[in-house]
Amino acid sequence: MNVAKILRPEAVRHIASLSSKKRLFHEIGDLASIAYGLDPADVASALQEREALGPTGVGQGVALPHARLAELTTVRGLFVMIERPLEFEAVDKQPVDLVFALLAPEDAGVEHLKALAVVSRSMRDADLCTKLRANTDPATLHTLLAERPREKAA
Repeated sequence: MNVAKILRPEAVRHIASLSSKKRLFHEIGDLASIAYGLDPADVASALQEREALGPTGVGQGVALPHARLAELTTVRGLFVMIERPLEFEAVDKQPVDLVFALLAPEDAGVEHLKALAVVSRSMRDADLCTKLRANTDPATLHTLLAERPREKAA
């Protein structure tokens, strides 16, 4: 699996600033509506419910919020770059500016875990994050994410 399989070009957005995680989740909900035809309120609510279990800020300015939705049949990704980093209660206490959200079907077991692993590996790549932060064009951001070489199996 690679990022291109789960992330549509229209599911990528650059945002100047946000006031809170709640506002971020609403923006992701709106983006999910545009890119995948999902109900924005359902998406925002599902992300907030998952976040209440524990923050999804993984460090180095990256967050990987994720949730399950009954109406999905496959894993979907959304990427948001925030120009002014947002406080996110990340593990390293640093604010977040790169957010890759994953939405999965309620019954997605292995598929969801594989997608989370691929996205996590991608977003831990310091070179990729540097390139993402140097761009604001959604098409360029999508290309950087989608064309990242897949790692070869051992």
